[in-house]
Amino acid sequence: MADVSDQIFAGLKQAGQSGLPLYLQLRKNIEDAVKTGLIGPGDALPSERDIATKADISRVTVRKAVHDLVKGGILVQRHGSGTFVAPRVERVEQSLSRLTSFTEDMARRGMTVRSAWLDRGIFAPSPEEMMVLGLSSKELVARIARLRIADDTPLAIERASLSTSILADPAAIDSSLYSALEKTGNRPVRAVQRISAANLNETDAKLLDVQAGVAGLHIERISYLASGRVVEFTRSIYRGDAYDFVAELRLSGPDNELGGRP
Repeated sequence: MADVSDQIFAGLKQAGQSGLPLYLQLRKNIEDAVKTGLIGPGDALPSERDIATKADISRVTVRKAVHDLVKGGILVQRHGSGTFVAPRVERVEQSLSRLTSFTEDMARRGMTVRSAWLDRGIFAPSPEEMMVLGLSSKELVARIARLRIADDTPLAIERASLSTSILADPAAIDSSLYSALEKTGNRPVRAVQRISAANLNETDAKLLDVQAGVAGLHIERISYLASGRVVEFTRSIYRGDAYDFVAELRLSGPDNELGGRP
């Protein structure tokens, strides 16, 4: 990797003389090398000591640049092994205007879907579940938690809660929750979804095969039957480097509200 190193670390002294912080220039050089394919997914970076020696900068500067790139999902650090270029993940574009299941979304893209069960069972409801699902303290809640995987890439952690009057046996769920609910006439027809940014904790990051602290998406969904009854309360964590959520927006105005032409 000698020639590659020369290209990545070239010009750092000049950048420092121009007033640009060295760690920012080093970060940009490494990121550009990844984007242009100079170094690819799975390639190892030289050690901090080697980078510092090659670029004639301090190890503190190197550490700061690498830390930023790890947080941004460009690099990954493996304890005892070193620092590597993160695997390239194909981004998934998800519409916010359709109520579909993860299984349906991925199958429509021709991706192979599977789930790893994290938990499922019948429990006493939490105060939040009682409020959202409209349950009394004497009723029970069915919970299912799964790691959702598409083409061998973990994309999301889903944790769903439903009344046992809707889902009596969580163990009966195979791949798609919505398919199972459809068979009993309880598939939701609309939902309210809230999306917020989140830094992944160590547990969730390990499941999603990313570095702890990287950006993710926290999604809370409350789904309803046609009658207006809440059928599902789901809290999910999605990989921030793999998902783009897209919404169609329309211009509002008197003409549009009346069904006229814009």
